[in-house]
Amino acid sequence: MDEKVLLNKKNGMIVLVLTTLLYLGAIAGCVFGGMIVSDEGSPALLVISIIWLCIGWIPYCGLRILKPQEALVLTLFGNYTGTLKSEGFYFVNPFSSSVNPAAATHLHQSGDVDNSDRQKSALSLAFNVGKAEAEISGNKKISLKIMTLNNNRQKINDCLGNPVEIGIAVMWRVVDTARAVFNVDNYKEYLSLQCDTALRNIVRIYPYDVAPNVDTTGDGIADEGSLRGSSEIVAARIRDEIQKKVEKAGLEILEARITYLAYAPEIAAVMLQRQQASAVVDARKMIVDGAVGMVEMALDRLNEKGVVELDEERKAAMVSNLLVVLCGNRDAQPIVNSGSLY
Repeated sequence: MDEKVLLNKKNGMIVLVLTTLLYLGAIAGCVFGGMIVSDEGSPALLVISIIWLCIGWIPYCGLRILKPQEALVLTLFGNYTGTLKSEGFYFVNPFSSSVNPAAATHLHQSGDVDNSDRQKSALSLAFNVGKAEAEISGNKKISLKIMTLNNNRQKINDCLGNPVEIGIAVMWRVVDTARAVFNVDNYKEYLSLQCDTALRNIVRIYPYDVAPNVDTTGDGIADEGSLRGSSEIVAARIRDEIQKKVEKAGLEILEARITYLAYAPEIAAVMLQRQQASAVVDARKMIVDGAVGMVEMALDRLNEKGVVELDEERKAAMVSNLLVVLCGNRDAQPIVNSGSLY
């Protein structure tokens, strides 16, 4: 079902004023029409005034107020008549009803969470909850603003089978109100579910960190993609995956961002030790490469300057001592030989 935008004139104020004036006139008609005792009254005027007082409230039911970035989906006896999307004061068919199945749905997103109630008393909280439910039951407007859905963290296994915890924030908005209302039962819950499934589908493709022989693009060639190092690419793929799923619900996904990423608690300590060991190995490798270069330079300089002539055994001892000094974790304490070289 496609959206049909109504271009109604914003004549709500005119209807409100006319209906109110007619009500006042009906009251006056009852007063003057009831003066039958003095033979100055009019029975016809009295009857018309009473009838209007009984049914004159019906036009008030057709008054609708829309703020900027709000929409109202209208149905008449079960048939979709159209959507009001422009701000203003409208008058529509009084028997039309507005539809928004997600009006009472609260997700972890902007506009749905109010943390100020946590500091109030239980009685005040119960009163506010009841008041909010009453307002929601009567408010069927659909927000066209950009909203942020912050889904709960999920525990998902990456492509190597390691459990990771990941959370995303999705920026979205409603672009087709008819599809959002009539194609799915509840477009907010539908979006939340599709975010969960899309996140699982994409995270399973990537390793947490760079791993050898892993293909994340599907071209059959191993690459260096990872959840930690390619967060922008992963977020873009999650966004595209969600957009394909919610297209039929009239929603547009503007952006998706990874808000939390970490190993699951059961393996976090082990993975930390693994990262520390890898860092130590890399650091030792760099130290050894530098020490070998320094020893080689020292021997070459001694030979060039002719400071001392060393045989192979003395060269080996010198290399060993220099490597111990340069590669040790602590400061060396050399023993100085003040006598003969031999």
